[in-house]
Amino acid sequence: MLNLAKIMIFIVRLLRASVVLSFFVIVALIVFLPITYLFLKRKFKRQKAKNASKELVLGVFHPYCNAGGGGEKVLWVALQAIQEKYPKTVIYVYTGDVEVTPLEILAKARKNMNVDLKNIKFIYLNHRRWVEGDRYPAFTLLGQAIGSAYLAYEALSKLTPDVFLDTTGFSFALPVFKYLGCCKTGSYIHYPTITKDMLRRVSNRQAIYNNREAIARSQTLTMGKLIYYHIFAWVYSLAGQCSDITLVNSTFTLEHLTALWEKPLHLVYPPCEVSHLKKLPRHLERPKKIRIMSLAQFRPEKDHPLQLQTMYELREMIPEELFSNITLVLCGSCRNEDDSRRAKDLMDFSKHLSLENNVEFKINITYQGLLQELQNAYIGIHTMLDEHFGISVVEQMAAGLVMVAHRSGGPLLDIIETSEGSRLGFLAQTPQEFAYIIKFILELSDEEVNEIRERAKASVERFSTKKFQEEFLRATEPLFKT
Repeated sequence: MLNLAKIMIFIVRLLRASVVLSFFVIVALIVFLPITYLFLKRKFKRQKAKNASKELVLGVFHPYCNAGGGGEKVLWVALQAIQEKYPKTVIYVYTGDVEVTPLEILAKARKNMNVDLKNIKFIYLNHRRWVEGDRYPAFTLLGQAIGSAYLAYEALSKLTPDVFLDTTGFSFALPVFKYLGCCKTGSYIHYPTITKDMLRRVSNRQAIYNNREAIARSQTLTMGKLIYYHIFAWVYSLAGQCSDITLVNSTFTLEHLTALWEKPLHLVYPPCEVSHLKKLPRHLERPKKIRIMSLAQFRPEKDHPLQLQTMYELREMIPEELFSNITLVLCGSCRNEDDSRRAKDLMDFSKHLSLENNVEFKINITYQGLLQELQNAYIGIHTMLDEHFGISVVEQMAAGLVMVAHRSGGPLLDIIETSEGSRLGFLAQTPQEFAYIIKFILELSDEEVNEIRERAKASVERFSTKKFQEEFLRATEPLFKT
């Protein structure tokens, strides 16, 4: 009985201590956070005044500007348009590509993307690793959100611009520049960080690349992840309110972001090389050697394994002598070691499926090499689920490839019409369906194929580089008004 009394006294004292400690923590936060905020805001205001010049200073947040993907194409073409309309604007790009020089970055943009730029300045960031998803095996979205805010603070510490533009989708960088740097802010969103579809897939306990099988199998873990996702979606919407001007790249992104952010958005399709691609010479007859082209970075969401599985299924559907003349050509860039390892795994997977004689890899292909592949290819394939837009889909259609893309996202909502009589390409979901459609295309007459090609080529003008630059400048004009 005595021991029980001592235990109760100890618990009461512990609770009192916890209450007192919690009180002091809350008071400290109430006092410390506002003081810190005011101190930092004053610091960056002084920094901006110290570096003040007659020219407008634009800071563009793009930590992977040397990656060579569709997002980078948007970056360089947008900056090209800004330079032409606002020649006195001083442009800085915040990048984590510390291993390459500014000249090398701009040379790659010119060589791989056909965008020639000069007088772009770079601010190098040393903590890009904090936004890499592989760094957070659990709570990846939260980790990357906090990491992007931290990286944005490093960027702001090195340069406080007049206008801040995020072209990567790291929306948690926006509050840092808006409230600490007192900048005008804008963002071009390629893909919502979280969507209602993601919530639905977790709720349905569907195993996918962003919902591990261990979580999908457990009702408790699924409930926990749903709570986490709902809280994150709310915080993400708060971050979105810090963007003065928001551009989105597709109907898919527009619909999902409107549901989350509940604010006006500008739909501006990304720039696609169409004019000179439409002029590439092409035979009107089906070639003896059939090349099926895939054009996508070697990222997990691009789902290259589905393409290899498609080839495996196709082999079972067509004669061996025909299949021996078919080659899947995987063209794309690798951003880092993880992407390179992923490409190596795909090579091993192709051997496992006995497809090594029917698959080629063109990693970090040059722009001239890409043009050659586009000219030689007969069919295009794109397998990403919920691809936000699909620049490579448009470019392959412009080059005259018969396109087969995933029935979701941008290809479904914006790019490929599948109604008979106005067909621009084909849509599929499973390896079997992709394989069946490719078989169907191979059985079409040359006249039927050329009709699809010509309609597809005519349709892509709405996604041209010129159209993007006009719409981008119109939407962002308020940011550049002094």
